[in-house]
Amino acid sequence: MNKKIVTFGEILLRLTPSGCLKFSQSNSVCATFGGSETNCAVSLAHLGANSEFVTRVPDNDIAHSCIKDLSSHGVKTSNVIYGGERLGLYYFENTSSARTAKVVYDRAHSSFCTMTPSTIDWSTVFQGADWFHWSGIGPSLSMSAAEATLEALEIAEKMKLTISCDLNYRKNLWQYGKQPEDIMPALVSKCDVLFGTEGEYNKAFGVQPVGFTATSPDAQLDIDAHLAFCREVMSKAPKCKCMFVALRNVINANKHVLTGLLYTAEGKLYTTRIHLIEHVVDCVGVGDAFAAGIIYALKNYASDYQKVIDFAVAASTLKNTIVGDYNLVTAEEVLRLVEGDCSGRISR
Repeated sequence: MNKKIVTFGEILLRLTPSGCLKFSQSNSVCATFGGSETNCAVSLAHLGANSEFVTRVPDNDIAHSCIKDLSSHGVKTSNVIYGGERLGLYYFENTSSARTAKVVYDRAHSSFCTMTPSTIDWSTVFQGADWFHWSGIGPSLSMSAAEATLEALEIAEKMKLTISCDLNYRKNLWQYGKQPEDIMPALVSKCDVLFGTEGEYNKAFGVQPVGFTATSPDAQLDIDAHLAFCREVMSKAPKCKCMFVALRNVINANKHVLTGLLYTAEGKLYTTRIHLIEHVVDCVGVGDAFAAGIIYALKNYASDYQKVIDFAVAASTLKNTIVGDYNLVTAEEVLRLVEGDCSGRISR
């Protein structure tokens, strides 16, 4: 039986000026949907997983369009809750070359932010599931959203689901008087699988980052330093069975260097090839594609950890070529990149 993967978080309306126009230049925007846990759910569905997204949205036409959009990608939405006043949104200003991309959030008092524990019947949601995925964004939005996340985690743990977390630190979102160190430890302590950048692990666990400055696929990683980093993180997350580290060096807005690490509770570190992306189309959702690739690969390739990290980083790499939040690639496309096909030739 293909048991379902449940992801939980806030879905947002994304408004983006066309091309690389600045906000001040544009008199029209492209409206799409996205959000970390949403992106993960959509990516999993395209990879072929049994994917369900759970959230709370207002009962209005925009939210209905949003849920319809998710369903069109094969994501199950039957346990979405309707209530509250508004859908959160964000504005994204794309960029080119040396100019920095910008994100402006407008999600205060959204339906998800005002959600409270007991809003969702998690015992029902988790029927037929074996995996629960959340991220650090939900708990950053409000105390009630953090409490609702803890409730979900406690029930998932009781029902023996595998629990994964994308640390997803966003400094501009922690605005309700709490910081990650106040909230995240109790939540992360229930997780079997962790994803994050070195900076996010530093924020969550206080472990000093190694750094990643590669400018080409031929660069060499400091394996000893990365091993020490991962060991220290894992010592502070005793339930964690494996952790993943996303490594990305942004040379400019259009040229990124990307790879990742997998470290197991047995003390084994796995690395993969370093990808040079010379024409980034849209880097939003790259980390979510990494998380989805990890979940899919762990469920399908079991303990072949080398294949898991190869697959996850390849999925993340491909997201850089796709406009919007969602990674729309199939498992077959990811495996072609894993096997070395990065020619970009037409497939006939």
